[in-house]
Amino acid sequence: MILAGDVGGTNTRLAFFDFHGAQFQRISERTYPSREHGSLDDIVADFVASQKMHADAAGIGIAGPVRDGVSHATNLPWIVDARRLSQRTAIPSVVLLNDLEANGYGIATLAPSDFAVLQEGTAGASGNAVIVSPGTGLGEGVLYWDGKQFWPLPSEGGHASFAPEDELQDDLLRHLRAQFGHVSWERVASGPGLFNIYKFLRDTGREKEPLWLAQQLKGDDPSPEISRAALEGKSPLCEMALDLFVALLASECGNMALKLLATGGVFLGGGIPPKILPKLKAPEFLKAFTNKGRFRSVLQSIPIRVILNEYTALRGAARRASMLLPAAAGR
Repeated sequence: MILAGDVGGTNTRLAFFDFHGAQFQRISERTYPSREHGSLDDIVADFVASQKMHADAAGIGIAGPVRDGVSHATNLPWIVDARRLSQRTAIPSVVLLNDLEANGYGIATLAPSDFAVLQEGTAGASGNAVIVSPGTGLGEGVLYWDGKQFWPLPSEGGHASFAPEDELQDDLLRHLRAQFGHVSWERVASGPGLFNIYKFLRDTGREKEPLWLAQQLKGDDPSPEISRAALEGKSPLCEMALDLFVALLASECGNMALKLLATGGVFLGGGIPPKILPKLKAPEFLKAFTNKGRFRSVLQSIPIRVILNEYTALRGAARRASMLLPAAAGR
């Protein structure tokens, strides 16, 4: 039995998997609001106790860097320690991994129907790949191709410096720099990033905010409301914000593809892409993705897929945990 976790700034999802050979069967699952709990240890202990199951190993994907089995969560006031978690839950082997690593391990467990195709790319394409996952933050990861399979490598590329490509984006950078100092890609290509873009367009007078929309955006997470209003054509301001968000996300996907020469593909993960598929499938996404001067043709040859299976990170964390089991030795 394997315990798997997917820890995000908004929610923490835990599940027990029954593992036989290379097959994973999800037995039970529960989602916890992350910020309503003081630590991941508390959440895991509650889940294990409530399910009355014992895990032989655990894999936890977490949004943040992991060093020596310890992670300071990026968007949560948590310090997660694999050894401490093992002691509290009596799980013999616990491994922490970056959430994009977990997604990377999970991709190998998916079927073709678990993806939406944005660009076919070259037939039979192989080589390194990248994952870009906008959600509460902007996760980025690397998939090293060894000739037979992908091996995930962690990255915090979402916190690298945002680079504008036109005058509107120049103005956006100046606007955000006044607020944050350093402006990372996460400030513009994540859920909060979409709201940053929206406020920039509103506050600089590019479009007006109607009263009904201002009232609707007073909740804790306004970005889904912005996306919904844009996709339904209810607000020119929201449409402009989502269009700019998609262009920026595509540009950063192109950056990652070039930096890693990701001939094996670009995978879009996270909670946002499946919800805005119509925008991602519009010509503007590929136009911004390939807008890299002399390397346009290289980017046109790269497959681009949106991950649709919401359990990818959990499955990946379970797969990584299975490698800790004695039966995995030599595999």
